[in-house]
Amino acid sequence: MTDPLATTTADTPPDRLAVNPSSPYYDERALERGVGVRFKGVEKTNVEEYCVSEGWVRLSAGKTLDRAGNPMTVKLKGTVEPYFRDLSGT
Repeated sequence: MTDPLATTTADTPPDRLAVNPSSPYYDERALERGVGVRFKGVEKTNVEEYCVSEGWVRLSAGKTLDRAGNPMTVKLKGTVEPYFRDLSGT
């Protein structure tokens, strides 16, 4: 049986990742390593969740919170390029 988190130890970030610990796509090891996201060729720092295979990101919409205290997000479709910051030299 393979380790489901083995992708975080490779040089490729997971296909889907979320920063919210209650999400099933939350991966603490990948987040500790530092994942950066380029969306449509532009570096984004407010990404809450992304999915490479489906081609979308969820970006926080300012400092607005929902009634559960989570950031309000907008979902945008386009080319998603995640990378590990320790490999990019930034």
